[in-house]
Amino acid sequence: MYTKSSFLLLLLFVLSCFINTSWAQSDMRVEPPFWWVGMKNPKLQLLIHDKDVGALKPKIEQPGITLKRVISVESPNYLFLDLEIEPEASAGTFSIDFYENDKKTKTYSYELKAREGAAANRHGFSPKDVMYLITPDRFVNGDPSNDEVAGMLEGKNRAFHGGRHGGDIAGIDQSLEYLKDMGFTAIWLNPVLENDQPAWSYHGYATTDYYQVDARYGTNEEYINLIKRAKSMGIGMIMDIIVNHCGSKHWWMDDLPTSDWVNNQADFEKDQTIKYTNHLKATIQDPYVAQVDLQDFTDGWFDSNMPDLNQRNPLMATYLIQNSIWWIEYADLLGIRMDTYPYPERDFMTAWTCAIMEEFPNFNIVGEEWHGNPAIVAHWQRGKVNPNGYTSCLPSLMDFPIQESLRKSLNTPEGGWNSSWKSVYETLANDFQYPDPFNLVVFPDNHDMSRIFTQVDENFDLYKLALTYILTMRGTPQLYYGTEILMKNPGTEDHGIIRSDFPGGWAGDTINGFTGAGLSAQEKEAQAFVKTILNWRKGSKAIHEGKLMHYAPKGGVYVFFRYTDTEKVMVILNKEEKAVELPTSKLHEAMNGEKMALDIISGKKIALDDGITVPAMSPMILELK
Repeated sequence: MYTKSSFLLLLLFVLSCFINTSWAQSDMRVEPPFWWVGMKNPKLQLLIHDKDVGALKPKIEQPGITLKRVISVESPNYLFLDLEIEPEASAGTFSIDFYENDKKTKTYSYELKAREGAAANRHGFSPKDVMYLITPDRFVNGDPSNDEVAGMLEGKNRAFHGGRHGGDIAGIDQSLEYLKDMGFTAIWLNPVLENDQPAWSYHGYATTDYYQVDARYGTNEEYINLIKRAKSMGIGMIMDIIVNHCGSKHWWMDDLPTSDWVNNQADFEKDQTIKYTNHLKATIQDPYVAQVDLQDFTDGWFDSNMPDLNQRNPLMATYLIQNSIWWIEYADLLGIRMDTYPYPERDFMTAWTCAIMEEFPNFNIVGEEWHGNPAIVAHWQRGKVNPNGYTSCLPSLMDFPIQESLRKSLNTPEGGWNSSWKSVYETLANDFQYPDPFNLVVFPDNHDMSRIFTQVDENFDLYKLALTYILTMRGTPQLYYGTEILMKNPGTEDHGIIRSDFPGGWAGDTINGFTGAGLSAQEKEAQAFVKTILNWRKGSKAIHEGKLMHYAPKGGVYVFFRYTDTEKVMVILNKEEKAVELPTSKLHEAMNGEKMALDIISGKKIALDDGITVPAMSPMILELK
């Protein structure tokens, strides 16, 4: 029978154990922070970071969980654990015990979650979608309370074009009805993960924690709730991910696990010398390349604040692959946009894409290969037979060649030997380079270039021609936030100006792009124009699934068709400064005797017997009936 004093001693002992265990749990960093049972790949590698944890011996005694290997590294503050999660493993928590000699000194409780039923079969974005690209800091400030976060290096400074302005996840959530009403079905957010950098952190491309949403945007839970609410409204989420580099203030930069965790690490640690990439993307496929140039491209740092990660290190490679899979599963993503796709080690990019597509066979990933040559871009796509033998599992790429050639065609005056449309016509003819050109992402602009209204020198007619082309062309369209209301960056290519605040996203804004208050007549017309096409596009199988036929441009007129066995859409782009009579007799191969059409933009019915009158400097989208 317990005495009062023995009971108190027992209570103190239990509290002491609880305090020690809680201290160990909270002080120890384990990544991924949790995982799932039932993944196709049963292997899981845990990164453990804690003071002198490398001297401890971990043990796991849990049915269905096998500790296959313990990896010590140069830093004494890391361990890497290779686990195998067997099919009979149950969801729940299990203990990882750490021993010094034979004495248990620390315990970490790790969680395995149950997967949602159809998680492995989730479908990625497709040509049925239209992406709305948002720079979160510059869209809507829905929660001013998170503008300043104690302990973070950069606070709000809306007066500075390169500062943080306060846009956040709450603001995007509050804007979902607008996006749904406009007709968008996917959101691509510039990176939302923590960027605790001293300056210019708003853009999100210098990650300092791969498992944590930046607190100035909100929390992981708020991000997940945004995705769930958007999905309930028919809008999926595409996550912007970077595996080429991290931020200079990433937590591991003060205690790197190995001497080759980042590229050119020895020089940086010795005297802060930074070797920059040469940005020569053609070195990847160049049959005559000097290896030093190829290495400089791959291993050089993108920026002094962005250490270049060494994916040849197998621990780093596994860490990055698991992180992407974790976010797909955790956040129920519609897709991934991979930043600076050619810059990481290319065999790693094969491993990364293949691991994701094996786990989620119907998923979609779009890579950023910013190059105007289709042969350079096509090199990375799944199914491409390359002379150098390189293979990939990447489904999609950003179609920079089409973007560049469209801009050139729009800005080339008429009157030369060739039609001004020749550039975009011939670029499209290069689709034979791609294994799957219909899975490319087409766009008029993005967060890294001048806005399309500025690219066409604020010519509203050219703007409408550009958007009509993008929204009816093969592939999945992407529009940058504010494109629908003619946002522009006159006289500058400063990224802070290109990524200006969306009007109406901040209390006190006198112009509101969501309600239309204060917009000019032309801006309202642009918004209505985009909305009309997007909402029509939702129901067009010819655009979602159809084949493509285009006719050689004549003068300032370019015509192409999208068609299935049951639907047909004719797109006419007239850059002439006068109305054009387009004879239908020359289009018989595609028209196949169709007599009537509905003009989607004007809403008028058009007889096709005697040709089509195309207004000056105008697009037409005709549903053939």
